[in-house]
Amino acid sequence: MTAAFFDRTSLDAAIVDLDGTMVDTLGDFAAALGGMLQDLSLPNIDASVIGTLVGKGSEHLIRAVLQQVGAPSPEALYDHAWARYQHHYLAINGQHSTVYPGVIEGLAALRAQGLRLACLTNKPLAFARPLLAAKGLDGFFDHVFGGDSFARKKPDPLPLLGTCEALGSAPGRTLAIGDSSNDAQAARAAGCRVVLVSYGYNHGRPVRDVPADAYLDSLADLRFGTGAAAH
Repeated sequence: MTAAFFDRTSLDAAIVDLDGTMVDTLGDFAAALGGMLQDLSLPNIDASVIGTLVGKGSEHLIRAVLQQVGAPSPEALYDHAWARYQHHYLAINGQHSTVYPGVIEGLAALRAQGLRLACLTNKPLAFARPLLAAKGLDGFFDHVFGGDSFARKKPDPLPLLGTCEALGSAPGRTLAIGDSSNDAQAARAAGCRVVLVSYGYNHGRPVRDVPADAYLDSLADLRFGTGAAAH
């Protein structure tokens, strides 16, 4: 298992993604989308396909699923689909999801280093906050921001820059932790360093194909020292 080493003196804060990074929420997505599709009298979609569509926000996910199942006039159906998806997701939020191994240990290590922490996800804030609370993760974070907290979503750098501002940390002194090219692109454009976990979704593509400062099989493999370089 490969550890990632960072110079503690060069960091003030860390920004952590949610879906695919801290929590495996594929079961929640499948349940909520299944309910939505049933309400719309449309065929169901396999969870393995959903995993390739997650990460760009709920609006993108719903549109992609409607297209994937061959819905007639997907855009005309969108508003009704979104309402049904919200209904089902809020009803089951966290019931079909699990915290990845090493996440609690990794977050505890970041806090033990005195770093300020924020959760930044493309998931709607109304979904993100209850999920973090249900999984016992909310206490680690100084701030939580969702896909509707800023004018644009990741991979745009705006959410990262806004989160850095809330944390009082310069982007160059902030570590972004995620599971996908969205996280990496946003972090790079904002000027943050970025670590990607190997077990997430990344739109169905190998995460090590995405340029990053380091890759982790577990958040518990983060290491800090003085003058240590990431590798």
